[in-house]
Amino acid sequence: MKVDKEMEATPTKVERKSELELVVTHTVDAPARLVFEAWTKAELFRRWWVPKSYGLNLVSCEMDVRVGGQYRLTFLHEGSTMEFFGTYLEVTPPSRLVWTNDEGDGGQTVTTVTFEEIDGKTLLTVHDLYPSPEAVDTGSTGAMPEMLGQLDELLASLRSGTEAK
Repeated sequence: MKVDKEMEATPTKVERKSELELVVTHTVDAPARLVFEAWTKAELFRRWWVPKSYGLNLVSCEMDVRVGGQYRLTFLHEGSTMEFFGTYLEVTPPSRLVWTNDEGDGGQTVTTVTFEEIDGKTLLTVHDLYPSPEAVDTGSTGAMPEMLGQLDELLASLRSGTEAK
């Protein structure tokens, strides 16, 4: 099938869509339900979200994944901590998540992630809308290829564990 072949050949792609928008697309070899769980269950999320090459340690991962619920991620790096936090605006299992990123001084970034399943694979689209062009340059979207590679590894291990049972 043409769409499936296109999905198989799609590496992680990061594009600047406008002066305020970055979009990342990536195809995952897992059903949308499982990919959605990896984005919404703290015990799974913490296993792939932090790029290993960054040398960060995720010491706390709190996620109340519901409309109006909040998340807080606390990292330890070289003896100091940094936090990322925000509020979930939309939670539509297993197809869509929208949340705010409230930790920046320059305004609020809104992230929308869609999960489109086609023939057992999931096309992930991560859309970040930043409050200013300067905020785009300081965003973490550049880490997404490594993080999504780690997500692929996690999902492969979950699928093999599930299929083995």
